[in-house]
Formats: sequence, C-alpha cells, structure tokens
Amino acid sequence: MVEYAEAGDVITFKVRVVPRASKSAIVGEHDGALKVRVAAPPVEGAANQELTRLLARAFGVPSRGVEIVSGHASKTKLVRVVGATAEQLLRLAENG
Repeated sequence: MVEYAEAGDVITFKVRVVPRASKSAIVGEHDGALKVRVAAPPVEGAANQELTRLLARAFGVPSRGVEIVSGHASKTKLVRVVGATAEQLLRLAENG
C-alpha cells in the first residue's frame, strides 16, 4: 500500500521512478511508494518533468498542481499533488 499524507485537497506521497523506460506509465506500488516508469532520461530534469506531466494527467490536475518536494536527483521522490484524493492515489497504485 502506498503511504501518503492528506491535508484538505493536497496529498503527499513517495514515488519510485524508473527512468529510460520504453514508455511512461504508472506501474503499481513498491515499498510504500507509487512506482512510475518514465521514458525520459535522468538528465537536466527531463525525467522529473515527464513525471510531473504523467502524474498531472493521471490525477486530472494541471501540471502546476504537481510538485516534487524532495529527491530531485534521487529515484525515490516525495511528491505533492494539489486537487487529488487518497482514493485516486490508491486506485492508481492498484491498477497500475
């Protein structure tokens, strides 16, 4: 199960990123984090930008509503999404 914190319409959770995948997709849960594959390489923030775009589409929020709080240079990141719910997050983790 993905560990998260919810405050109003803001949800914060960990994401485990796998860069240089064949396609960008949410693939499930890994050690309490949402596992996401991104097609972009981890160079000059390209993977982070692809991650924020993918999560924004998945949660149905604008890209500016997704923020990487910490772990910019790490595979495990802490992400904050404004306008998302825990139900959406858990559904994404289950369905991949």
